[in-house]
Amino acid sequence: MDKNILWQPQKKQIEFMKRCEDEVLYGGAAGGGKSDALIMEALRQVDIPNYEGIIFRKTYPQCAELISKSLYYYKKAYPNAKYNHSAHVWTFPSGAKISFGNMHHIKDRINYQGRAFDFIAFDELTHFTFDEYSYMRSRNRPKGPGTQCYIRGATNPGGIGHAWVKKMFIEGRKPFKTYEKKIDIDGRVFTRTSAFIPATVYDNQALLTNDIAYLARLGDMPEAEKKALLYGDWDTFSGQVFIEFRNNPDGYETRRYTHVIKPFEIPKHWKRYRTFDWGYTKPFSVGWWAIDTEGRVYRYREMYGCKKDVPNTGIRWGADIIAKKIREIENEHEKGNYIIGFADPAVWNEGSGTGASVADIFAKYGVYFEKGNNSRIAGKMQLHYRFNFDAEGYPGIYIFDTCKNFIRTIPALVYDDVNTEDIDTDGEDHIYDETRYFLMANPTKSESIARKKTGIPELEIEWE
Repeated sequence: MDKNILWQPQKKQIEFMKRCEDEVLYGGAAGGGKSDALIMEALRQVDIPNYEGIIFRKTYPQCAELISKSLYYYKKAYPNAKYNHSAHVWTFPSGAKISFGNMHHIKDRINYQGRAFDFIAFDELTHFTFDEYSYMRSRNRPKGPGTQCYIRGATNPGGIGHAWVKKMFIEGRKPFKTYEKKIDIDGRVFTRTSAFIPATVYDNQALLTNDIAYLARLGDMPEAEKKALLYGDWDTFSGQVFIEFRNNPDGYETRRYTHVIKPFEIPKHWKRYRTFDWGYTKPFSVGWWAIDTEGRVYRYREMYGCKKDVPNTGIRWGADIIAKKIREIENEHEKGNYIIGFADPAVWNEGSGTGASVADIFAKYGVYFEKGNNSRIAGKMQLHYRFNFDAEGYPGIYIFDTCKNFIRTIPALVYDDVNTEDIDTDGEDHIYDETRYFLMANPTKSESIARKKTGIPELEIEWE
């Protein structure tokens, strides 16, 4: 290599850096050269005087490696550039700036209110919530003429934002392909583009040349971490709470070694339940459950109040609208069935200025609930117990494949950094909460249900 060459991008880094989409995710496994690519991409417009870029990590201490890389590369590439250690800002000879930022807490986003950045990058994007990412989208605007505005992210699987990142960039998408989203603003149609560039450690030949033993260190990690960091597996990752969950299409018919199954008509004699978790700015969740004669449970219907294509954001329905919709669904699908309801105890709190609680409003429409048991750790363990498979591969809980939001959100839940036995409540946990209320009303001991034969009828009937 020519001694004057400061940095030589590798094949996947080149593929990432030549993309022209509005938003691009680069990542997958560890060691793919993701951070280097973000650091260098930020330099693309530094010869334009009004250009300003910013690179985020969740906390400032986590920025240390990025800053260290910038001190090496930026100073060599631009000897007259200056770095302000207290403000974490580079200023280049043109006047352009590159900053390092953080959003340790979601409230930290207000620190960037009124700011504009031509280039915004997130290192370890899954450590951020969708609210944080979405807010910075609104800051992605030109500082002046001549610049291009775009957003880039790099990450491994896992973290509080795993679910929304997977949904936005991975799920149902092909790597390298450009995807378009049409946005109608007052009759004007705009197009936003995005893409995903996968990377594994094998794409970083420089790393493997210098330290081939890194592969062994990744391979010697616990299974979840190994799958995520070595192979870029988005279905299992470090910090995942419900590692037992399986959505295995090969088991849909046999109902073995899967929690997801095809719908069937629930027998009339099975007990039925409805659970509810309130949300307005955040999603509300309603789940319908049944218990067979052996005590095994089934989630057979759900209504989830989440804004389309905006994870963990509520549709702002009032309690009366939700109650009417529940009533409509049950009038159509549950005639003659007795349903027991459980809800978050908070829905019995009086509403501000009205005196009426959410539970009171629901009752006006004939939708009744009992107060759910909100024991967090015990509720979590009940779901662990139900997820267990017996020796023949039958679990204690099944989910109809029509309950897509349960299937999306439950596997993505991660542990809280402080309350390490509990889940991180900044995640999309609304379906999980109403699931807890149901399971705590129908508790089981570890593996007791999973050892019994399934009570599912042999004849399947399509459910709509």
